[in-house]
Amino acid sequence: MAGQPLSRGRSRGRHRRQVGEINVTPMVDVMLVLLIIFMVTAPLLTVGVPVNLPETQAKALDENIEPLTISIDKKGIIYLQETTVSLEGLIPRLQAITGVNPEARIYVRGDEGIAYGKVMKVMAGLNMAGYKKVALLTKSPKSNAKKGRRSRRG
Repeated sequence: MAGQPLSRGRSRGRHRRQVGEINVTPMVDVMLVLLIIFMVTAPLLTVGVPVNLPETQAKALDENIEPLTISIDKKGIIYLQETTVSLEGLIPRLQAITGVNPEARIYVRGDEGIAYGKVMKVMAGLNMAGYKKVALLTKSPKSNAKKGRRSRRG
């Protein structure tokens, strides 16, 4: 019966004492499932824009801080991280993100099938905006050789 005080003594007949504890087992189960889902999907989220990078013999850069990435796909569309942006809107968006920090690290990824001038327009814009740490990303020949062997066998 609602509204009647609970007795501290023995329970009589139908009057039982209500339990005031929270069962945390279902909550822990849900949190563990969510943790596993995030651990599995997190590496898949870093793929980015698909770009066929040119091949070079340069050494890889050692970087601890994740830089901003500008990608130009085979159609010539420019992406800032994974967001489409026009050439005119690229520098203002970069300045808004970096807070006009000329020391911000920026990587430029250009598909090997696009015109050289498109990449140079992006590089010129970055240079005129004062960004000093700009790097062009390429594909290492080792990864391309392994891919080529797989495609011949398959």
